[in-house]
Amino acid sequence: MYNINSDIGDDLMYKNIKGCKINYVQYGVDGGVEVVLLHGWGQNIEMMNPIGNGIKDKYHVTIIDLPGFGASSEPQETFTLNDYYECVALLLDELKIKNPIMIGHSFGGRVSIIYAAKKKTKKLILLSVPFVKRITEESTKLKLLKKLKKVPGLNKLENIAKKFIGSTDYKNASPIMRKVLVNTVNEDLTDYVKKIKASTIVIAGECDIDVPLDEINLYKNYIDDCAVIVYPRCTHYAYLEDINRTNLIIKNFIGE
Repeated sequence: MYNINSDIGDDLMYKNIKGCKINYVQYGVDGGVEVVLLHGWGQNIEMMNPIGNGIKDKYHVTIIDLPGFGASSEPQETFTLNDYYECVALLLDELKIKNPIMIGHSFGGRVSIIYAAKKKTKKLILLSVPFVKRITEESTKLKLLKKLKKVPGLNKLENIAKKFIGSTDYKNASPIMRKVLVNTVNEDLTDYVKKIKASTIVIAGECDIDVPLDEINLYKNYIDDCAVIVYPRCTHYAYLEDINRTNLIIKNFIGE
């Protein structure tokens, strides 16, 4: 489907921010326009490296392992999306990165939205990023879990049941990261999106079951300077499934 080449060598670096050891990598043109890349949930630096490699000849690239992912340590308390924003903002301040171009996929894009709403941001690129809180009917499995809590002698099975009932992301997460996922997965970011002033493009996949296109198109209602680009027959990882197109779009959008 797509290939991820690791070309980051031994340049990994760490900073201690908000009680977390945060891993990051930098490469590209020293003194060039700053581009910051943030990966999605359960991912790491390497998932954003295909973009970094595609633009490093003209820009200075910083890719971050968000707390709890890749080589970064897990948070010591249950983080919110705002905590993740603060980690990124504090790290970029320490690295003396101001007015960056922010590029984020999915969860990393949600953090990028808050950054662009609160800090000066040159441009914003969102890759398959949900921002609207979704209200859905309880599934049969969730109803079963709630019933377990009420049955005498069975409530002790609740934690075991959660491992089998939760999403794949939930099942694969550590106890603290499960709490973080619950904290962050359904937070509505509409108020932050409304505050974004930076020129923005949103890239999405036509076949993305995680972020429907009707939600993606809502960005144009809230951001004055915003374009939506949909990749036919692509999924939640559209940016990687057609990485050459992605890098061409990014270069054209952020050109000098």
